[in-house]
Amino acid sequence: MDLGTPFAIGNTAEIYLLENKIIKIFKDHLPNTESSNEANKQRFAYSCGLFVPRILDVTEVDGKQAIVMEYIEGDTIGDLLVNNMEKLEYYISISVDIQQKIHSVVTNSLEPMAKKLQRQIESVPILDERHKSILIHKLNLMTYEQRLCHGDFHLFNLIMSDKMVAIIDWVDSSSGDIRADVYRTYLLYYQYSMDLADMYLRLYCEKSGLLQEEVFQWAPIIAGARLSENVSSENAVRLLNIIHHYCPQ
Repeated sequence: MDLGTPFAIGNTAEIYLLENKIIKIFKDHLPNTESSNEANKQRFAYSCGLFVPRILDVTEVDGKQAIVMEYIEGDTIGDLLVNNMEKLEYYISISVDIQQKIHSVVTNSLEPMAKKLQRQIESVPILDERHKSILIHKLNLMTYEQRLCHGDFHLFNLIMSDKMVAIIDWVDSSSGDIRADVYRTYLLYYQYSMDLADMYLRLYCEKSGLLQEEVFQWAPIIAGARLSENVSSENAVRLLNIIHHYCPQ
């Protein structure tokens, strides 16, 4: 099948637009359940009444796993912000409202966040066994209501279309603690801008009633799990410093 040139390339897949549909082609190194797992998570989010692209098919394209989904026309809020930084607080406020809608869903239907985080922490080669044990112990002490968490929530996973905003990329979603999901977003933003991260956290806490101290309880755990992702743009030293700050040697 001739899909043309991908309009987006990520760590796990290439994204194509064909006949007004999105076709997500997964890379070969992934487990053969990757496409079905991601599709099921996205279907669940769609079933909760969130504005999420509808899954049309889970298939193979030229021997590779693929998901076919509804195309939502529009720009990501991240792209809109880059072109108009004066509207930073406006766009962050919109994103916080959407994230709170996600977090309002009480569920244990997805993979438990704690299980996912423990698996990630245990897989990090640059973490010594002592710190892995400390992080997993902290994780096991956490108590919370199981809620829907996106797992990779940021402005470039939000598409503004006709004044509605679609939420994409549900591969990392889980049933877990909203405070962990908030810290994950904070951590992603802090990588690029302290001011952006601080504004996001302030607005989320003001709108939700959460305390920043509650969110930061998750800091070393989420930083440890983030190390497992081997993202080229991420600074491993920064993540290790966060872990060592909360878990002194």
